[in-house]
Amino acid sequence: MALTIVIVDDSPQFRAAAAELLAERGFKVQATVEDAAQALAAMAGECPDGILLDICLSGADGFAVGTALAASCPQTKIVLTSANIGHVPAEVLQSCGMTAFLPKEELASADLGTLFMTEGM
Repeated sequence: MALTIVIVDDSPQFRAAAAELLAERGFKVQATVEDAAQALAAMAGECPDGILLDICLSGADGFAVGTALAASCPQTKIVLTSANIGHVPAEVLQSCGMTAFLPKEELASADLGTLFMTEGM
């Protein structure tokens, strides 16, 4: 059974590219949304297996959004991503309930199955 993923990013181009890449790798993209409100609505009643979450969103940053999403879906693996940030310390990820950080430029070469299926770092 394919893992379900929600993509949260304010760039329509990145959402489309990430959705295509995830689908090619056998994931089921549950939703692609641009902000926190849409992410929470997309997950109402049905938590995905994973969330690919941009740190730099309009309105609220990905850390705040991720914390809210982790509280509503504690079993969901949340992978933060950014084109502007190269590293997020493990202790910061852990304190926000995130699974991992992946720079956007590494998305195509990353082992996404491991990121979304593995607890912690």
